[in-house]
Amino acid sequence: MKLITAIIKPSRLDPVLDALKEAGISGLTVSEVRGFGRQKGKTEVYRGAEYEVKLLPKVKIEIACPPSLVEKAVDAIAAAAKTGKIGDGKIWVYGLDSVQRIRTGETDSAAIEG
Repeated sequence: MKLITAIIKPSRLDPVLDALKEAGISGLTVSEVRGFGRQKGKTEVYRGAEYEVKLLPKVKIEIACPPSLVEKAVDAIAAAAKTGKIGDGKIWVYGLDSVQRIRTGETDSAAIEG
């Protein structure tokens, strides 16, 4: 089992969700997060005064999937989230020791399928 975590621009969420659905991903979790990388925030103007936004809004996607779907899912996220500009995001893949569906007690692959 693998856990894929991706941080992307909020504007790219719908295309990424569509691409993941086409790649065969049946479940995921989305969270609104804030952070910065090389982009280091941005300067905005409010009522004539400039101020610096240090933490930019991003979207975090988490997907538990079998190893056979990891490459398809990562490729789908990367292709759909890419704008070619700084701040497009990152993707991490972790190993999962186990997964359990609370309602039925199913574990591992059975717990995340359909």
